[in-house]
Amino acid sequence: MSTKKELRSQYPYFISKNVKNLNYVYAFYCKNIIIILSNGEIHLQHTVPTNALRFLSIDAVEKAKSGHPGMPMGMAEIATALWSKHLNHNPSNPHWFNRDRFVLSNGHGSMLLYSLLHLTGYKLSIDDLKDFRQLKSKTPGHPEYDMDIGVETTTGPLGQGIANAIGMAISEKILAAEFNEEDIKPIDHNTYVFLGDGCLMEGISHEACSFASTHNLGKLICFYDQNGISIDGEIENWFTDDSVKRFDSYGWQTICVDGHNIEEIDKAIIDAKSEINKPTMIFCKTTIGFGSPNKSGTADVHGAALGEEEVIKTREALNWDYDAFEIPKEAYDFWDSTKKGSALNSDWDNLIKSYDKKYPDKSSELQRRIKGDLPDNFEDSFKTFLLECDGNNTSMATRKCSKACLDFFVKELPELVGGSADLTPSNNTFSSSSSVFSNENPSGNHINYGVREFGMSAIMNGMILHGGIKPYGATFLVFTDYARNAVRLSALMGIPSIFVYTHDSVALGEDGPTHQPIEHMVTLRSTPNLNSWRPADLVETAVAWKEAVKSKKTPTCLIFSRQGTSAISRTEDQLSLINKGGYLIDESDNPDITLIASGSEVQLVIDAAKELKNNSICANVVSMPSLDVFLQQSETFQTSIINPDKPILVVECSHPNSWYRILDRKDKVIGIESFGESAPGNELLEHFGFNTQNVVNSAKSLLND
Repeated sequence: MSTKKELRSQYPYFISKNVKNLNYVYAFYCKNIIIILSNGEIHLQHTVPTNALRFLSIDAVEKAKSGHPGMPMGMAEIATALWSKHLNHNPSNPHWFNRDRFVLSNGHGSMLLYSLLHLTGYKLSIDDLKDFRQLKSKTPGHPEYDMDIGVETTTGPLGQGIANAIGMAISEKILAAEFNEEDIKPIDHNTYVFLGDGCLMEGISHEACSFASTHNLGKLICFYDQNGISIDGEIENWFTDDSVKRFDSYGWQTICVDGHNIEEIDKAIIDAKSEINKPTMIFCKTTIGFGSPNKSGTADVHGAALGEEEVIKTREALNWDYDAFEIPKEAYDFWDSTKKGSALNSDWDNLIKSYDKKYPDKSSELQRRIKGDLPDNFEDSFKTFLLECDGNNTSMATRKCSKACLDFFVKELPELVGGSADLTPSNNTFSSSSSVFSNENPSGNHINYGVREFGMSAIMNGMILHGGIKPYGATFLVFTDYARNAVRLSALMGIPSIFVYTHDSVALGEDGPTHQPIEHMVTLRSTPNLNSWRPADLVETAVAWKEAVKSKKTPTCLIFSRQGTSAISRTEDQLSLINKGGYLIDESDNPDITLIASGSEVQLVIDAAKELKNNSICANVVSMPSLDVFLQQSETFQTSIINPDKPILVVECSHPNSWYRILDRKDKVIGIESFGESAPGNELLEHFGFNTQNVVNSAKSLLND
């Protein structure tokens, strides 16, 4: 066997450094053959296809003068092993339902994904790669959900990709338990994840990964790019976890490989696929920026273009005799997955035909779920249910109203899978048709997430991205602070996740300001493509839930009270307008003022309007369960509900800022601009001015100004 010294003299392009903690591998290049000395053994690997990934990534980042070339250069062998040998997908039909899911959790390495999609045959051209990070391109700086080109989820905020993938694996498991038969299994695929050091530093990785092993997600296979480098340099100064022991303690299968040895990686994937109960983490020791003579193994290659001079040297070191964005036919032929993918897709289509013939009812339901359609009779069923709610409307907390609604919706929609971050009795998310999801009951439709608000929300996003499942998950409104970034990404992706938030104001009482939301409604309402509903009673709650489950491209936040609310009487016309987000609940012929409220404060302004009438002041009363939805209506409709020529007083137990979108300077909001207090809820409402007399006095003051 040749020694390192002998190989260095024979092959002048020695590029892998004996970096601390990375001295297990030496690599040498000669005419597109990589010679790897690993653990005393020499391996020869053909590198043209692998280097095609490297140089497409290098060239795109260089052209953009922006990006992260180090990860794609370092993970190229891992990508080659997975995508060329194991990943089942169809570039000609990216939406094929039984495809394997691939998630790039370390999304800053987006060019690796774009290069793979281009080379394997997706609708991503070489010009699209040249357009990397440019306005309105198909190749933004971090991957953005677009199944037409094969991007399964939006990643970039580290750690969320792995959580999304866990959600996808959960959906696969639930659907397989529900629809697979012994002789025909229409649901049978894996979920693969690339992730890096940063993903495992983020707290969400603990939330999600400890949860994954509890549920025996054996079809989840992850690749940890252990390059030991982040933006600030060598991570040993701030990240010294024994990650293998960490995942052993979670209950994962752990496998350690040389991340530049395709043979080792291939074997690890085979071993991972054979483990049916445990998720697998494959620890891949790699060199960031692998191939760069002067920058590999350093932070310099993490988040910046190599630079023209270093690109030239890297081409020389890897013996890559092609111009920028020039890929040899050999590489395209190697990577082209259209034929194989179409064959796999066709085989599944034939399986579905057999399934449809033998199990027609199940097949019909599965196809409906895949399409995301509501049942044919759903609208009629809901109309009947809404009338029942209107007839049986009683005073109770809207969180209890939500439970009553879920008894209907979960029964009607088996794709609804609920859950709570360890607050199920408080959130009231367990319906009469719910059963707990577990290893003993994999078709269960209620998930106990534990105290994992962020993890739960990101997992939910993954569940709905998978398809066939419509998740809802709950916590207290104040803890949206923990979940915020996952909620934001659901809106950015345009996926209809349903977030349930109870204990919506200071009226929750004695738990005090740590548990009392103030600014949270403003934050939610200011998020683009996110609809928040704060209903006043059972009827409005039913409509809010209906709008949430029928949504296709917009997530929904459902905001419910702990304290009791009053039942409100409505006409048929008023019932028909609730879905507009705002409507007149009490109308005067010649109003002097308009009173607007949401949720528990609607009854308060109704009472205030009566008192004002006794003082010869006529008020229109508007219930505004969703300001977001109301602002989506035409200007004509908005002005028919809110007279722009009359003063407006808004009453809501929340920070007032979101309401100024519909108010003039002369108008007023009774809200809260400080943190709460610890006291009984009724006392706090009085303390902060949420009483009839203050509303009446504020209305009079507004009219007298």
